[in-house]
Amino acid sequence: MEIKELAGIIRENGIVGAGGAGFPTYMKIDERVQTILLNCAECEPLLKLHRQLLSRHTGEILQALAVVKETVGAEEAVIGIKGEYEETVKALKACLPDFPGMRLALLDSVYPMGDEVVLIYEATGKVVRPGGLPIEQGIAVFNVETMYNIYRALREKAPVTEKLVSVVGEVASPVTLRGPLGASLSDCVEAAGGARIQDPVYLVGGPMMGNIRPADSPVTKTTNAVIVLAQDHPLIQKKRQNPAIGLKRAASSCCQCETCTDLCPRHALGHPIEPHKFMRAAANRDFRDANPFLNTFFCSSCGLCELYSCPQGLSPRSLMAEYKAGLRKAGVKPPADVVPAPVRESRQYRKAPEERLEARLGLTRYNVDAPLQEELLAAKTVKLLLSQHIGAPAAAAVKEGDRVEKGQMIGAAAEGLSVPVHASVSGIVRKVEAGAVILTAGGNHE
Repeated sequence: MEIKELAGIIRENGIVGAGGAGFPTYMKIDERVQTILLNCAECEPLLKLHRQLLSRHTGEILQALAVVKETVGAEEAVIGIKGEYEETVKALKACLPDFPGMRLALLDSVYPMGDEVVLIYEATGKVVRPGGLPIEQGIAVFNVETMYNIYRALREKAPVTEKLVSVVGEVASPVTLRGPLGASLSDCVEAAGGARIQDPVYLVGGPMMGNIRPADSPVTKTTNAVIVLAQDHPLIQKKRQNPAIGLKRAASSCCQCETCTDLCPRHALGHPIEPHKFMRAAANRDFRDANPFLNTFFCSSCGLCELYSCPQGLSPRSLMAEYKAGLRKAGVKPPADVVPAPVRESRQYRKAPEERLEARLGLTRYNVDAPLQEELLAAKTVKLLLSQHIGAPAAAAVKEGDRVEKGQMIGAAAEGLSVPVHASVSGIVRKVEAGAVILTAGGNHE
């Protein structure tokens, strides 16, 4: 298969990174790729879907991985997976002899092992420069569900209409379910037996980098988890802190212990991120040196500094995100051609064990089995966002009252970096609004 053909199939079927920011996958099909890296690190605590999917559909996912590897002419494919995922590792070892040029990279159970930059170093020994892209090192990274979606596009001509979501926390029956895109978070929670508490909070995307969302928010191509917690859970209280108050707290209590910097995973790889210097400069409104502010562009927002490292419970990540957004709004661009410092020798001894992180977050009791349920969740109404990825949003290609079938394109890709959106159910277009198409499953023209 030619690169252009494979990239076209991936784009036409609306495949983007199934997590994170949703980078359009077709852009990673590049002749410069020397190493394909499959990410099964399951970066966030409590998430289980990638290891479950890879364990159950090992052969299919490795077939797609082989197609991508052969098409771009990569020298090898590396599967980065935590060694503790014993069942999935066993399934991979049984299949790998049938796929030459592939190997496992067994990873430690630390956070944020799934961060692209960290994973690349652990699996290949290469360092991505600050602000750089993996392709500069000849590497393309795909997560497990993304690769499975490529398999389905190639073998079944199936566009992306579904998403695996781990539903955990204060629910009756924790589960990893397969839901139609556009289903509500409350639909997902009901499928997990419902919330066990009154007035629950839905944390979407993982405890570290996720955000609180309303119950009627739709599942998108990047929704990996719904974590149900109580209003007074410390993690929820932390997520709701006012950045302005956080800055005042930093001015009064940041002791410049440097723990946030010492444990920063990208700082350990030589990136110029020093949260303690940023906190000192921001809290004291000291703008004589712009570097602590400009270097916020290189923060991955993993949240380790504020949810694990800081002994004072301050919020470096949130404050850096505020400043970073302000710089972008003002038209300031990241510093170019920054050369990383050597990887720090202390790095190996400054990793955050996931088990300890879960305990620190008050989540240990929620780390229970959440079995993968293959049957598709039924949803009466779905709200399909036209922007579920980085790049230009799709443009609505249907109108109110139209009858659509599952898999039909309802949002056409825009010019430039963009992918289409497809109907996740068969039914009637009830509404086309700014940025979304709402469908009612089944139904008739009225």
